Amino acid sequence: MTEIEVRPARPAEFEAVAALRWRWVAERDGLPEAGRAAFVREFAAWARENAATHRCLVLVRGGRVLGMAFLAVTPRVPTPAALSRAAGDVQSVYVVPEARDGGLGGLLIEGVLRLAGELGLERVTVHSSPRAVPAYERRGFSVAPQLLQALVRRPRSASRAGRRPSGGG
Repeated sequence: MTEIEVRPARPAEFEAVAALRWRWVAERDGLPEAGRAAFVREFAAWARENAATHRCLVLVRGGRVLGMAFLAVTPRVPTPAALSRAAGDVQSVYVVPEARDGGLGGLLIEGVLRLAGELGLERVTVHSSPRAVPAYERRGFSVAPQLLQALVRRPRSASRAGRRPSGGG
């Protein structure tokens, strides 16, 4: 079997990561092929520009990027005991359908948690799909009743009118 590697994405791999993100949204919401090339180009540029705050890990087998995960790092307000604090949020964990159900998503989650430890983050959160909850729980995530969220309503613009938010990941 070909070796599987979870590691930080290389700048040249951001187009492959962008293609995974397109594929994920297309699976869930359906997308026409039109617009894909522009999205891949813009997403790859975004990933390069935001690499300091959104650490991208890739899952690679045989030189092919089969999965991705982002760890968004957010500075936290200092306390007298800790002037430098940060937390993380797991975002956009995805494995191509043909490689699912073999534990590869779990390898990405473990990679994100290792990275969070290396960065000294206080905690890591995730907004998970119901299907993935058990994978997160097996790696130490648990429901936190005190963690609340509010969905912020944005003013409707002409470009967004009639479109529903993509949500999740």
